[in-house]
Amino acid sequence: MKENMDERLRDLLCDQAALGLTEEEMRELAEFSQGAEIDAQSFELTAAAIALADTQIDEPLPAHLEARILADADKHFAAFKQEADIHESIHDQTTRTFQYAEPKPRGSFLNWLGWAAAAAACIALATNIYLTRGNSGQIAGPTATPTPAVQEKLTPAQQRDQLIAAATDVTRAEWSKGNMPELASVSGDVVWSDAKQTGYLKLKGLPVNDANKEAYQLWIFDETQSDKTPIDGGVFNVTADGEVVIPIDAKLRARNPKAFAITIEQPGGVVVSDRKKVAGLAPVKPNQA
Repeated sequence: MKENMDERLRDLLCDQAALGLTEEEMRELAEFSQGAEIDAQSFELTAAAIALADTQIDEPLPAHLEARILADADKHFAAFKQEADIHESIHDQTTRTFQYAEPKPRGSFLNWLGWAAAAAACIALATNIYLTRGNSGQIAGPTATPTPAVQEKLTPAQQRDQLIAAATDVTRAEWSKGNMPELASVSGDVVWSDAKQTGYLKLKGLPVNDANKEAYQLWIFDETQSDKTPIDGGVFNVTADGEVVIPIDAKLRARNPKAFAITIEQPGGVVVSDRKKVAGLAPVKPNQA
């Protein structure tokens, strides 16, 4: 009968440490605990140790928690220091010396049996917790650092399409020939957004240039500048035949462009163009703005 009661007591202690008890089980535990020699705290400590087995401890303790632990440690060991001071005082006041030794606890078969029963119950508790956590899918290794997604870099043509789709104030103008008869086949368009201060040239028929001798330069004629000093829209080279898309690199803020022009200049471009070599013109028509 007593063996059945002890076994039931161990089961209740295991459930209390791992899962918690109902009110009825708590009353039953209180009845069985009277006069029992099994240490209930050992079950709680075992459950806590198992639950923390996978916890990562690489990070240092928070400052406030470390301070609290040190303060509690000082209080805990203060009693031992006080006892040592008393023994030292007695030694100074008497002529005889003695060696203090803590009394060794006397073991008993019943105490050993109680600890053996608690150990067996802890093993059963550990198995129960491990299987429960394993079935619920809560056991996990170190969290792997997610690999950041590599964002695909858009080509100038894709960026142009994105601007046309997203901006609500896109100005578009068609390219036509300039004052150079040999470049009469230049075609394409230019798109520009005042709000985003971004735009792109789409060109076809503009010859490949020798970057060591010359460069193409874009000019933006808008309402903020005189026609004699249009805004520098950037210098670029054409390195392949066929259609090319060039981002606009405006050196000043442009507003309400009226026309765009491409001239042929020295490598690196110029501050003010004499417009002797105009490779293409793109006037903005009223219905294109």
